[in-house]
Amino acid sequence: MPATLAPAPSRSPLTPAETPGTAPEVRAFPRVIGADAPVPLDDGRTVPYANLDYAASAPCLEAVHEAVTRALPYYSSVHRGAGYASQVTTDAYERARETVREFVGAWRRAAVVFTRNTTDAMNLLAHAVPSGTSVVVFESEHHASLLPWKRPVRLPAPATPAEAIDAADRALAATPVGARLLVVTAASNVTGELWPIRELAQVARRHGARIAVDAAQLVPHRPLDMTALGLDYVAFSGHKLYAPFGAGVLAGRADWLRAAGPYLKGGGASASVADTVRWAPSAEQRHEAGTPNVLGVIALAAACDALTAAGWDALAAREERLLARLRTGLAALPHVRELNLWGDRSPRVGIVSFTVTGWNARDVALTLSGEHGIGVRDGKFCAHPLVRHLLGGDGAAGCGGEGAAVRASFGIGTTEEHIDRLCTALARLAPR
Repeated sequence: MPATLAPAPSRSPLTPAETPGTAPEVRAFPRVIGADAPVPLDDGRTVPYANLDYAASAPCLEAVHEAVTRALPYYSSVHRGAGYASQVTTDAYERARETVREFVGAWRRAAVVFTRNTTDAMNLLAHAVPSGTSVVVFESEHHASLLPWKRPVRLPAPATPAEAIDAADRALAATPVGARLLVVTAASNVTGELWPIRELAQVARRHGARIAVDAAQLVPHRPLDMTALGLDYVAFSGHKLYAPFGAGVLAGRADWLRAAGPYLKGGGASASVADTVRWAPSAEQRHEAGTPNVLGVIALAAACDALTAAGWDALAAREERLLARLRTGLAALPHVRELNLWGDRSPRVGIVSFTVTGWNARDVALTLSGEHGIGVRDGKFCAHPLVRHLLGGDGAAGCGGEGAAVRASFGIGTTEEHIDRLCTALARLAPR
């Protein structure tokens, strides 16, 4: 925290005080804004939107909207202002850092650096790794984790979780002596499959390596405990966590971040500027130059609080029911093929990608939108090597020759009717 930080107000107006003798309000279940938004169909009718594109950007939680609305009257610059609004905003910003630290189970001395998104966070880490670091990454990663590294060791998509562990073990053993980093996803943004990050962290530790985890698709669906899992770095985005206000996070060990030059050079990153520049000593200050996205950070923390308060067991159980309903419905359609890396039984979050025989993926998505009011994603999902691998030799035929797929993803706000509407619509897409 900056040395020039103004003292926090004794009672922040952004944390409403409870009436003595009353319990705080408890929400039965988080709600999203726009869950029943009307959308037009090609025939002129209007239907409630079936949003099945959560993996791209999740809708905003009502609790997040409320937190931002409370913050707006006191919005001000952080860290160097003496005025009351600046004190309130600074207090909210730094409390958000602690909220995120608890949300991911980071240890007390870990850095929590606010970024724009997961891509920005991974690029920050790539900027900070010591020169000569050996980086091992699977080609099945999202581009945010695949592309930032200089001359990484790229491993092919593994056929099983055990193969992923063995491949990482062999690759790290073959790297030169020195700093090493294993980069993996926690949940695939294409198939939703959960990766064995605990076991991969153990492999990294055995070789004296560190592990960085892309948790963008995990944290909206499941809890994460960095300390218990032995993770060194975690990156994720607010816009996938029901906080669409442009903030992300890199959390983890501070030493590489403190030793590296600023990711961006400017105000806040500098401790003093004269003939020479002395950079701020803390990882957070050093890599958060300029005026930060205060409202995005407040939104992100509010989403963390709302999901934690809802209870992960209840959230996961509801999602599992919806996921089973969707996958059962798709399996009953002979012209629809679900894509997966490790088989039908591999654990996953609420993300399913598929192809429709004879149909171009974009045409499927446009038909679902225009005729049924369903939003899905089509393409290669910023994971081109993985999608090509999953489509295999018959992928081009299954996707109209374009080498792309369709992805349905869901979360809070998704209903059984949305799932059934998708399956019914796909049933009407006869092979052509």
